[in-house]
Amino acid sequence: MEQQTKRQVYIFSDGACSGNPGPGGYGVILRCEGKEKELSGGEHQTTNNRMELMGVITGLEALKYPCKVTIQTDSKYVVDGIEKGWAKSWKKNGWIKSDKKPALNSDLWDRLLKLLDIHEVKFTWIKGHAGHPENERCDRLAVEQRDLNK
Repeated sequence: MEQQTKRQVYIFSDGACSGNPGPGGYGVILRCEGKEKELSGGEHQTTNNRMELMGVITGLEALKYPCKVTIQTDSKYVVDGIEKGWAKSWKKNGWIKSDKKPALNSDLWDRLLKLLDIHEVKFTWIKGHAGHPENERCDRLAVEQRDLNK
């Protein structure tokens, strides 16, 4: 049986928070084969890092089958957590960091790591608030959700 080629999906994601913790939101754009879908959500009491993670997770959870995914985010926390292997290391060590302190957001990191086992994912960091059209749109979606959760 011939293996099907995985579809290439682009996910753009951003998070926002007023206060840290405080009301927050995230915005996501999924792009595949010329089609786009926007997703967003938020929480009344959260942190910016949790919203950055939730944007990426929400985008990946929206995929119905394994895909080849390029994720663009302005969150160094998310990109470095995956690309530098920190999250895998924290999980391996019972969610304890190298400084012996508990890793924050372990529930969301665990969800993200499970999704990365399904999809072939490449993370790309982009500078926030620098005129990148999709990042600016995701930021607007995230801020709308943050403001709804005040």
